[in-house]
Amino acid sequence: MNDVYTYRQGESPLLVSVPHDGRCVPDAQRERMTPQALSLPDTDWHVARLYDFVADLGASLIVANFSRYVVDLNRPSDDAALYDGQHATGLCPRYTFSGEPIYIEDLPVGSEEVEERVAAYWRPYHDRIAASLAELKSRHGYALLWDAHSIASRVPRLFDGELPVLNIGTWDDRCCRSPVSEQLLNVAGGSSYTAVLNGRFKGGYITRHYGSPDNDVHAVQLEVAQRAYMDEESGEYSPNEAKRFQQTLRALLETYSGAFGVQ
Repeated sequence: MNDVYTYRQGESPLLVSVPHDGRCVPDAQRERMTPQALSLPDTDWHVARLYDFVADLGASLIVANFSRYVVDLNRPSDDAALYDGQHATGLCPRYTFSGEPIYIEDLPVGSEEVEERVAAYWRPYHDRIAASLAELKSRHGYALLWDAHSIASRVPRLFDGELPVLNIGTWDDRCCRSPVSEQLLNVAGGSSYTAVLNGRFKGGYITRHYGSPDNDVHAVQLEVAQRAYMDEESGEYSPNEAKRFQQTLRALLETYSGAFGVQ
């Protein structure tokens, strides 16, 4: 185990990334945070647990240990915007998804501290992803990245109404081309859950940066509405609902892998 992330090596060409389920916050930062922010409301709750079955598929798995409030691993290190005209949650966020201040004095994180967080937390995670994908491509001839996320079903500041349960993102097929993306949508649409391809969530930095079909590296982001596997009011994991939902997740990952020849 690494302090910044937990990594498990698999034998297939598939790497599953879980960048936003981390709960750790350095003490010096915690002392500056509001009580509401300290509850880490924007965590991708229980996603690592939800994907614990991927070892059965032979996939590698990387899970971040630190909160997205420390540094958001799915944002570029220069904090460039990913979605034009929409609220940006930021590399080192200042506000929660609901718009509440993260810090007691409501001050932005200084540039020197941002650089320190990038070096200490952001860079090691991305170095491990890059090395893992390079290793997988060398071994198999190609590599597959699946970036696993979840979010509350309703976040008015970020999107209107209720989010579909399965939000597949391929950056409009630039990270993983059709027909694979269409195959994934067909599997999702054939389940009992609502689904969309390249809707509100097209894929963040991880998907866009590493997905390069011309170089035999393919990437997909899946943003899951949390109602599928947990009680959004209490934050508790719902084992029965999660077990049922995992069947759909497994079908999606098997379809993704199978499209490139993995059985």
